[in-house]
Amino acid sequence: MAAGLSGEGAFLRFWSAQAISAVGSRITTTALPILAVMTIGATEEAVATLSAIAMAPGVLVGLTMGGHVDRRRKRPLLIGSDLVRAGLLLTVPAAAWLGVLGMGQLYVVAAINGAAYSLFAIADNAYLPTLIGRELLVEGNSKLETTEAIAEISGPALGGILVQAITAPLAIVLDAVSFLASAVLLASIRRDEVPAAGVEDRPTALGDLRFGLRAVLGNPLVRPEFLAEAVASLSSGAFVGLYTIYAIRTLGLSPAGLGAVIGCGGVGALFGAMLAGRLARRLGFGPAMVACLAIGRAAGLLIPLARGPEWLAYSCLVGHQLVGDGFLVASSILAVSLRQSVLRQEALGRANAVFHVSSGLLLPLGAVVAGLIAAASDARTALWIGTLGGLLTPLIVGLSAVAGLRAIPIQPAAHVPRTITAGAEEPA
Repeated sequence: MAAGLSGEGAFLRFWSAQAISAVGSRITTTALPILAVMTIGATEEAVATLSAIAMAPGVLVGLTMGGHVDRRRKRPLLIGSDLVRAGLLLTVPAAAWLGVLGMGQLYVVAAINGAAYSLFAIADNAYLPTLIGRELLVEGNSKLETTEAIAEISGPALGGILVQAITAPLAIVLDAVSFLASAVLLASIRRDEVPAAGVEDRPTALGDLRFGLRAVLGNPLVRPEFLAEAVASLSSGAFVGLYTIYAIRTLGLSPAGLGAVIGCGGVGALFGAMLAGRLARRLGFGPAMVACLAIGRAAGLLIPLARGPEWLAYSCLVGHQLVGDGFLVASSILAVSLRQSVLRQEALGRANAVFHVSSGLLLPLGAVVAGLIAAASDARTALWIGTLGGLLTPLIVGLSAVAGLRAIPIQPAAHVPRTITAGAEEPA
C-alpha cells in the first residue's frame, strides 16, 4: 500500500479516532445485553428487542440527516456523535450503581446510541474526501477498513473480557471513555473545513431524499454500485436471519465453534482491507471491483454446500468467512472510494444516506423472506436462494461503465444533480 498518508497528521488523528470509536461500538454491542441479563435479569425477548432497537434508528437517521450532513461541517457532527454516546453510556452504570436501572432506560440508550452511530457513519464517509483529497481515497478507506476489521476481531472479545474482569457497569464506563478519547482526537484536527456550496437553506426530508436518489441513480458509475448493494442487502438478509440456526441445528456446530467461525470473518476482512489497493493497481480499478465481487459472492456458495462430517462443515464455513468476507470488504473499499470520488461534495451526505436507508430496509426484508422460505422448506433451501441471488451483484457491476475503469476518476461527474434555488433541483 502506498505511504502517502503515513505522515499526514490530520488523517492520523482521524484514523485513530475512528479506530477507538469502532472498538468502542463493538464493546457496547457486547456489554449492553450482558448488563441487561446480569443486572436486570432480562428475558430472551427483552434482549432481542434491545438488539432490534439498537439497529432501527439507522433508517430514520438516513432519511432525515443526509442533507444536514451536506449543509454542515462534518467534524463537529463526528465529535457530537462521540460525545452523545459517551454521555448516554455513563448514565447506565450510574443507574446500575444506584439500583434504578431498568429495561426502559436501556432501550432509550440503545436507540439513541444507534442513531448516533448511524450519523457518525454517514458523516465520516463525507468528511474523508475533504480531509485527504480524492487522489488518496483508496488508501484512506483501506486504512479505515483495516481498523474496522481489527475492531470486529477484538471488540466483542475485549467486551467479554472487560465484563468478566471488572463487571459490566465498569466495562461500559471504559467504553464511554473511549468515545471521549475519540472526540478529543477529532477536536485536535486543525485543518479548515468549508461547508459544501450549492446546498439549499430550507430543506425538507423528502427533498433531501429525492436529491440523494437523483445523485445516486443519475450517475452511471454510482448507479450500478447502488443496485448491486440493494441486491446484496436482500441476499444477505438470508444469512442474517438463518446463519446461526443453520449452523447449530442443521450442521450441528457448537456455540463456541460458531463463535470461532464468525471470528474468522474479521481476519478475512483484514486481509481484504490490505488487498484492495494492490488489486486496483494490478488489475485496474473497475476489473478489480468486479473480480472482488465475483469471488466474494461465489464464496457464499460454501454455506449451503456445508454438511457433515463436522470437519467438512467447519472447513466450508471458515472458508466462506476468510475468502468471502475478504474479497467483499475489498470490493466495498473500492465502491466507497468511487462514490466519494465522482459525486460532488454537496451530494455526498445525502448519497451516503440513500445507501444507508436502502440497506437498512432491504436487509431485514431479506431476513423475513428467507424465514418464510425456510418455514416452507428448510434453512438450506433459503440459503441457496439467497446465495444465488447474491451472484447477480458482480453481473450488475460487470455490465456497467464501472467495469471499464482503469483508474479511479478524480474529477466530479458533471451530471450529478445540484440544487440551484431553495427547494428546486435540476441536473447540473
